[in-house]
Amino acid sequence: MAEITAADVRALRERTGLPMMDCKKALQEAGGDADKAVELLRKAGAKTMEKRAGRSTTAGRIAVYVSPDAACGAMIDLRCESSPVANNEQFVQLANDMAEQLATGPGAASPEALLAQSSPSKSAATLQQQFDELNNRIREVFKLERIVRIDGRCGGYAHHNGTTGVLLRFDGGNAEVAKDICMHVAAMRPAVLKKEELDPAVVAKEREILSEAARHEGKPEKIIEKMVEGRLRNFYAECCLTEQPFVKDDKRTVGQVAKDAGMTLIQFIRWELPKE
Repeated sequence: MAEITAADVRALRERTGLPMMDCKKALQEAGGDADKAVELLRKAGAKTMEKRAGRSTTAGRIAVYVSPDAACGAMIDLRCESSPVANNEQFVQLANDMAEQLATGPGAASPEALLAQSSPSKSAATLQQQFDELNNRIREVFKLERIVRIDGRCGGYAHHNGTTGVLLRFDGGNAEVAKDICMHVAAMRPAVLKKEELDPAVVAKEREILSEAARHEGKPEKIIEKMVEGRLRNFYAECCLTEQPFVKDDKRTVGQVAKDAGMTLIQFIRWELPKE
């Protein structure tokens, strides 16, 4: 049997990031062949992950990438089991690499298709290899839950801890205002872009509720309709992005901010991680 030195074990530990005892055992099984030991460690990690496959993945990171010219952008939702792993530097890098590749590469119809593409930060490695290497090192369940790409002028924002992300498609205006609006969307959680996108049945139900409330207040029937239309503005401000008071200047709505900047808002996508 080949002699396994402490230097051999340390070298494998640095290469894989796995515990010293695991590295020593793998080297012994591999007869001192480091490449074979790495393969044994990967197989052992895969077996461990099979046993953990049913575990909940409510932690993770939403990453956003917008090209420097704002011509396209992408957002990904990468899940794991715990908050410490979600904040791990290499996990953050993996999420950011996925978002960048999705935005700047050929695109991907599925998470699997994206993982098969090259990693922006790992020379000669695919995102799948980067994913597997980190997964084998940390040994928590990882899952690329969602991906989306916008081809067209857009802005983006991801909260510092990766729990919320926003992509905004627009025409005209500028990237700075677009990012401010993305931050607004992250904070205020609008349901739709504009009131015309609301389900008419939902609006009719709200109008009915407000009408009944006005009648209970003893308001004359002839002024109830006008009152209800006025009160519906509060409902629209809760649900519709363009009707909401802008968080950085509540004297203007988001729609007015966009108009003043010469911007037409087309679409927004807001993702948030589930509450643990």
